[in-house]
Amino acid sequence: MQIRLKCTCGQEECREWSIIEVQGVVESHPSLGEHLQNLEIGRLCCVSEGNYTFTVGYHELSGTKMTLKKPLLVLKKKKVGDACESDSSDSSGVELEVIGIIRHRILFKTRPKALISKPLVKDKKNL
Repeated sequence: MQIRLKCTCGQEECREWSIIEVQGVVESHPSLGEHLQNLEIGRLCCVSEGNYTFTVGYHELSGTKMTLKKPLLVLKKKKVGDACESDSSDSSGVELEVIGIIRHRILFKTRPKALISKPLVKDKKNL
């Protein structure tokens, strides 16, 4: 089977993506159902060269940026609408467009640190 790849961004202009790898499970609230697109789950900050923090709710994870041994492509699947080509054995009617490349991963391998804020101290007034 042959699948055509198309890259319109050019080799030098391909968008850089990274993988965020956490230990454990990230669960969404049941009320969201299957609507996870554009869901913000936390805040990712670069604290120094190659070191990152990822804050999810009241938990903070510390991680490091690592280079992948082999880069990965981010693809978008498109159907090619020519019915004559779908009968031939060397064409599948699918075209994959390259929309990004992944060369790094940010690995969070330690347990999260709990973020606990101090309660506000109210001044006692003399009555």
